[in-house]
Amino acid sequence: MSSPATPPPAPNNLRRIVAAGLVGTTIEWYDFFLYGSAAALVFNKLFFPDSDPLVGTLLSFLTYAVGFAARPLGALVFGHYGDRLGRKKLLVLSLLMMGGATFAIGLLPTHATVGSAAPVLLTVLRLVQGFALGGEWGGAVLLVSEHGDARRRGFWASWPQTGAPAGQLLATGVLSALTALMSDSAFGSWGWRIPFLLSGVLVLLGLWIRLSVDESPVFKAALALAEQRKAADAVVEKMPLVAVLRHHWRDVLIAMGARMAENISYYVITAFILVYATTSAELSKQTALNAVLVASAVHFAVIPAWGALSDRIGRRPVYLIGAIGVGAWMFPFFALIDTRGFGSLLLAVTVGLVFHGAMYAPQAAFFAEMFATRMRYSGASIGAQFSSVAAGAPAPLIATALLADFGTSTPISLYVIAAALLTVLAVLCAKETRSRDLTALGQDGPVPGEGPGGQGGAVLPADARGL
Repeated sequence: MSSPATPPPAPNNLRRIVAAGLVGTTIEWYDFFLYGSAAALVFNKLFFPDSDPLVGTLLSFLTYAVGFAARPLGALVFGHYGDRLGRKKLLVLSLLMMGGATFAIGLLPTHATVGSAAPVLLTVLRLVQGFALGGEWGGAVLLVSEHGDARRRGFWASWPQTGAPAGQLLATGVLSALTALMSDSAFGSWGWRIPFLLSGVLVLLGLWIRLSVDESPVFKAALALAEQRKAADAVVEKMPLVAVLRHHWRDVLIAMGARMAENISYYVITAFILVYATTSAELSKQTALNAVLVASAVHFAVIPAWGALSDRIGRRPVYLIGAIGVGAWMFPFFALIDTRGFGSLLLAVTVGLVFHGAMYAPQAAFFAEMFATRMRYSGASIGAQFSSVAAGAPAPLIATALLADFGTSTPISLYVIAAALLTVLAVLCAKETRSRDLTALGQDGPVPGEGPGGQGGAVLPADARGL
């Protein structure tokens, strides 16, 4: 049984919903990427001063990876309550947790002040960041996907995805401005705190926008249906997590595999590059930050374009373009950086992020369309965040260790290529989801007649797909 189709929201309302998703994810990714950049630039000296410089960088990236370890737990908790209570409430909570932890990092004492307690406190706050971000992504993309026009779902759902490059752009821009205006000693002493403290102001802006939007109509319809079934003594799945593993286990595995190349390549291109460019290529911090800054602006622009293309040719073809492209680009990527020119560095990062965008843009609609409504938050979040433990979490750490052991970028390129091959395999195992109607997906399991892989969902008529 399915709920009746929900008409598309008015354009102004849809834009406000998209803005809520975009602003919130921008703020949360700003917080997350700010930590990654600081880990590469200053945390090794401030929190691990007794270590060799490269070892200190490895330790600071280890605290960076800890945040990823908390993301699956955040996905489980936020997914469970998001499928029971609604998307909006959990998105407000995730924003408060993420912003609060980032603001607190800006107030932390360093190793010089409190000794070994400093990295412990840093790790705890990083865990809070990761927990909050684990619940943020699923709710943000679902709020847009479940409100939006089915004919352009790939386009509209890709806008919260632009929060990642927007957050990267904002974090890198603030750091770049500070390093340009301040001496290295001043930035290392107190200037690094400024961008973390700015998070408090950004959170207030995000809360104001998020509190102004309505709950997903698809979720409200599914909740009403569940209440009707409960009143009629029908069997209703109590735990969204159990339902996901029972009905959508195949989709969870596909989502995890699809994220491998997307996650690993992104953190190699945007976080590890700050290490590689300043050590092996002997470029300045400012040069590396400027390249990431400009490339992130291009990344922001191409994501909606890739999302719109996925509405025309499908999620899988666009995703495959990105996975194959990023794998093929890795050897040229490092070769360009090794020329030690800003133009070559900028080209390397920009092309890499354009290919990444081809995976990241359709991902929101692709994952949302895999799962039934009452388990969609859990399914999309679990599939996306559990893979981050094996993908994004160790990526800068592994890349740095490979560089330290081999002294060359070749094993790092092979590492990303292996991830790309895994992603290609996962996407080829998936079914195309572009034509699915979210309002017609089974509310507590796959649509009758579909297999246990959860590949259910009504197919939109041709005119509804814009064909």
